[in-house]
Amino acid sequence: MTTLPDFRLETHFSKWEFKARYHLTASDAESMSMRDLLAMASEEEREAFEGMWLGYTETFGASDLRDVIATTYTNQTSSNILCFAGASEGIFAANTVLLDRDSHAIVVTPNYQSHETLPVAICEATGVPLDPDDNWSLDIDRIAGAIRPNTRLVTINFPHNPTGTILPLDRYQALVELCRKYGIYILHDEIFNGLGPSGTEHLPFIADIYERGLSLNVLSKSYGLPGLRIGWIACQDTEVLSKMERMKHYLSICNSGPSERLAMIALRNRQKIYSRNCAIVDENLPKWDAFFARHPDLFDWRHPNGSCMAFPRYKGADGVEAFTKTLVEESGVLFLPSTIYSSDLGPTPTDRFRLGCGRSGLDEGIAVLDAYLMKNKQE
Repeated sequence: MTTLPDFRLETHFSKWEFKARYHLTASDAESMSMRDLLAMASEEEREAFEGMWLGYTETFGASDLRDVIATTYTNQTSSNILCFAGASEGIFAANTVLLDRDSHAIVVTPNYQSHETLPVAICEATGVPLDPDDNWSLDIDRIAGAIRPNTRLVTINFPHNPTGTILPLDRYQALVELCRKYGIYILHDEIFNGLGPSGTEHLPFIADIYERGLSLNVLSKSYGLPGLRIGWIACQDTEVLSKMERMKHYLSICNSGPSERLAMIALRNRQKIYSRNCAIVDENLPKWDAFFARHPDLFDWRHPNGSCMAFPRYKGADGVEAFTKTLVEESGVLFLPSTIYSSDLGPTPTDRFRLGCGRSGLDEGIAVLDAYLMKNKQE
């Protein structure tokens, strides 16, 4: 594997996430306190947390945790689940196990950077762009045209980061059938499944409908619990899971035991947590509607299908990179410019920025953003 490049998004956040006063680009739902999460626990769950032994846990993840995770799927058991210390560890393990220098991978663009940089560091890869004129959807014929005899993996991400789009079900099913025909694995980043505006229809988990599907999930996004650092991959191919488990020996070895106990509480209360977080999205989207209605000369706006992100266009003459840089430096309002999502595999939009709608307290940030735009318009 070649040396990995700087992770643009994480480098940007390292500089600004805890410095900017108004974090309006977050991709996670509103977090809760330890107290609030424990309030959902039964007496037995609270005792299991408070009285636990602080030693190592199983590399695969605690067996009772994997039992609970399996219940979130239609056709999985605990033997189909491998836990990780967050989603990024799972992305690293999956790519490292499934790909070698003689392989070929296909990834959608734009995308979360590691979904591209990890395959590229291992083998040849082809990017297939999502179409902004087709609601950021995926052309399955372009995937078919990119397949080679050595294509081993297709990586997708719906609801999509950063656009929030969800692939139409018929295209999703067509992609599965295409990959089944050629024996290609699908790594589906499903970490935003369950989150979105009321009535959002999410895709079925890839592990439930495809024997070579890897379902990546984590408590960080739809659950709003990134501090727990609990993620997992569900897969019917237990041999692949076993290989990833051995890769994990070189990474985290095992998860945090207290986090596993807290994760079980969250998973058993997932519908309550989803309802809370989706209600925040419902509350925030009309606020963004009103904001963009006030500034039609500067922005093109479209609702996301799911998740708590959107990818509006910035039409100012200064360009999105200068706009977001000056904005955070002068007003403390943080957005992610689309240059964060640039790709080495083909062109990606250069006039977009990622905004978030999953956290509380949006009003003050939008007011500061409005004031900044009015001030600069007058100047």
